[in-house]
Amino acid sequence: MTEDFSANLRLLCSYYKSVAEVCRRLNINRAQFNRYLNETTVPTRSTLRRIGDFFGVETNEIMLPHAQFVRLVQARPIRSQEDQPSVTPEQLAFNDLSQVGQQGLVRYWGYYFEYYLSMACPGKILRTLVNIESQGDKTYYRRIERLNTSLSKKSFHGIYSGAVQLLSDRLFLIDYESLTHVEMTQTILYPSFRNRVELLTGLRLGVSGRGERVPCCVRVVYEYLGKSINKKKVITQCGLYDIDSEDIAEEIRHSIINDIQAGDWHFKARV
Repeated sequence: MTEDFSANLRLLCSYYKSVAEVCRRLNINRAQFNRYLNETTVPTRSTLRRIGDFFGVETNEIMLPHAQFVRLVQARPIRSQEDQPSVTPEQLAFNDLSQVGQQGLVRYWGYYFEYYLSMACPGKILRTLVNIESQGDKTYYRRIERLNTSLSKKSFHGIYSGAVQLLSDRLFLIDYESLTHVEMTQTILYPSFRNRVELLTGLRLGVSGRGERVPCCVRVVYEYLGKSINKKKVITQCGLYDIDSEDIAEEIRHSIINDIQAGDWHFKARV
């Protein structure tokens, strides 16, 4: 199957000026693409789908025996470079940046408790659950909020989905509220330089889920829980806590207080 796929891929590439042109348009690393051509490995499912969409063939077709695939190509025009929309230099630069931003993220995959002073409930600490994981050639995360402001009401769960980049020794996260699609937040974290990831500190920019929804910035801490957890048990530990609650470690409480020192001109994360 690998031999047929590689031969089929070489045939598709022959419709372009060069393999480098194909890699540039697909935003796939040339060295990795060469491994596909040389029968060393096959792409992930998501990358295979992207290759198929690019050339205008189905993913199951590109895995056909080579002789059968040649007949298919002869009977159906394959999408050539003239058919592809032009890519601007800005798009290429962002694609390259996105690819670089995935390097080194594997050590941060797993589950975290996230802590910050709630924007919707002033004076309360909000603890949420975050899961950072790889999907294909990208890194994504999901953030689950559990709010219960009244003992007589059922807890509300907010779910945020987003993407993660690691650039210049900082983790950049951006997400959106996946149920109503009316809110986005951005978080920048200091990575852990220890052998073991423990606490990540940074800043979160977003809006309150209530009232005037004015943009605001808060300090945030991510506490690493591990690659696997008892999710049901951990979710019950999420929610609102008093600012002096002993259920929250003193180090974390200190790190998320949103004070500013005399003489500071900017609001900074507490390292």
